[in-house]
Parts: sequence; C-alpha cells; structure tokens
Amino acid sequence: MSEGRRKNYKKKRYVIPVLLMVLLIAIRLSLPYFVKNYVNKVLADIPGYYGHVEDIDLSIIRGAYTIHGMYLNTVNGTTEIPFLDFKKTDISVEWNALFHGRIVSEIEMLEPTVLYVFEDQQDTTQQANTEDWSKALTDLVPIDINRLMVENGKFAFLQVQADPNIDLHLTKVQLEASNLRNVVEETRTLPSNIHATATSIGNGNVILDGDMNLVREIPDMDISFSLENANAKALNDFTNYYAGIDFDEGTFDLFGELAIADGYMKGSFKPILKNAKLIGKEDGFLKTLWEGFVGFFKFILKNHKQDTLATKIPVEGDLNSVKTKIWPTVTRIFRNAWIQAYKNVIDDDLSFKDATDGADRLEEKKSKQN
Repeated sequence: MSEGRRKNYKKKRYVIPVLLMVLLIAIRLSLPYFVKNYVNKVLADIPGYYGHVEDIDLSIIRGAYTIHGMYLNTVNGTTEIPFLDFKKTDISVEWNALFHGRIVSEIEMLEPTVLYVFEDQQDTTQQANTEDWSKALTDLVPIDINRLMVENGKFAFLQVQADPNIDLHLTKVQLEASNLRNVVEETRTLPSNIHATATSIGNGNVILDGDMNLVREIPDMDISFSLENANAKALNDFTNYYAGIDFDEGTFDLFGELAIADGYMKGSFKPILKNAKLIGKEDGFLKTLWEGFVGFFKFILKNHKQDTLATKIPVEGDLNSVKTKIWPTVTRIFRNAWIQAYKNVIDDDLSFKDATDGADRLEEKKSKQN
C-alpha cells in the first residue's frame, strides 16, 4: 500500500467514529425538543382543555425524563386558574423490576396542584370524556406504572363567584400508589393500592386508603377516608354561603367509604361536629337570630354526653344522578342524639361488591326499558 493511500485510510478510520459521535450528540441534544413537542401534543389532544410544558430533561442512563412546569386548564374557563399545575414530574424505568424481566415505570411528582374551580368545570363536563384522560396517561407513560408517588401536593375545590370565595383544600398531600395498570380491562378488578395523608382546611388530619383501577373510562375504586380535628371555623365561608350559619368554635370530623363500579357509586359519609358554638360576638341582629334558631335545634339534636352533632349520610346511584337518602340521614341525627353517639371511626360496612351489585341492577333495569 502506498504512503498516500495509507494516510487516506487512517483519515477515514477516524472520520467515521467522529461522525457517529457527532450524530449521537446531535440526537441527544435534540431529543428533549422532540419529547417536549410530543407531550404538548398529547395535552393539546384532550378535548375541552389546553396545556403546556415548560421544559423536559432527559437522563438516558437512568432511563427517565423529567417534566418541568406542566399545566392544564379548561378552554372555556372563566378564570385563569390552572386546573392542573405540576411543578416537577419524574418518569423513569424501574431497574429492579427490569432485572426480573418486567418493564415498568415509576413516577414521582413534586408539589403537584389540582384546583377544581367550580365555575370553570361546568361547561367542560360535557366536552371532555374521561376516556381522554386515560388515553393521555397511557400516551405519556406507555408502560405499566409500578409506583406513583406524590410529594407535598395540594388538592382544592374553589367557588370564586361565591361571596366570600369558597376554598376547601388539602395541603401537604403525601400519596403512594402501586401497580397502576396501563391496559384498559373489561373485568372488575382493583389492581392498584393507594395510601395518602394530608392536612385539610382547619388543620385537620386526613388519611385515605383503598384499591383502585384508574385506567378505565370511569375509574373503579373501593376507598375509605377520615378527617379528624379540623377547626370548624375554617368551614365558615362554605356553611355561611349555603346555610347562612358560621361557627364561633368547635371541631369537625368526617369519616367515609366510597365504592364505584362501572360508573355506579355507593358510599356513606359520617360528619361529626364536636363542642360546636354558632353565635359569634360580631354577628348582626338578624344573623344572630337565625343562628340562635338553628342553635336551638342543634341543642335538641346533639348528643349532650359526647357534645356531638352527627349523622351518617348514604349516597347511591349513577354518577350522573347520585342521590342522597334524606330520611335515613335525618333519622340518624336522632339516633346519634338520643340513642347512641357515632364513634370517630370508619364503620367499614361497605364493599366493592355493593357497587358492582348496584351497577348490575342498573344495567338490568336499562335492558328491560329498551
């Protein structure tokens, strides 16, 4: 081989690896751009909503991407308050499971905020389909989610046109869910376990436990929850707007169970007011008169030994027309007052089968009507 050919060969031998390295670097640098566009397209395809992602970081070695500043809002909303505002979301492959032959992912969400603005969601309800939510989830995370963790989240219900504004919120939400399937199943199974803690309005302690199937047109679930030792005065904006009363002192507890199957819900809620006082020193004459009237019935209907006013509220029906059973709710107020006070515990008298039975009865009724 001549000296010239030998030099050309050496040059080509180095050129190809250099070109491959440059190509790989270019692909690596451009990947976040393409992933960001893909995520924004998924958000844009949810009817009735619009969303955006600020930035995305990739970690090839870790098999992960981190979404920064993702928000979602309603198209026809009357406010500019984001429905979803996720500060940081890390989506990664779980290597431990990979070593055992399973390809699953792990999601960690830092300080996510979910703000349900009552006025914004009224028109969107008819436009958006819950199937679009499950499709968006499976598009963003195309493999099963082995674990979902929420760190320091906030969930809130807002009614901004009320006077004063109503803000019922949960802060410091710590949530962990496992075995979130990514395939829509026709069978009634609850593969995912969920556990959460939070601080409620009025500094109450919230605990939620249960099983769910999130990737369905309407998620199936069987959950129980408790809220204890919330300051009743924190509810004043809500109770004043809807009932014309407010609390001067007292604590509020809430215990409940909820089961949903095929869009049919069955549940119960047990609110308990302890050491509650209605009339405040700064109330006007008419307000004091009304609260005194309410307070008189509260005095008759409360359990004086425990100083509690409580009942148990059963709810049941298709999610489009859930009904509260009024008569059992009223009679249970008397039960708490005159027979036996309700205890500060979850009664555990409801199961997922109760919801599936209700769904079957409803389906059978519709079939007969057709």
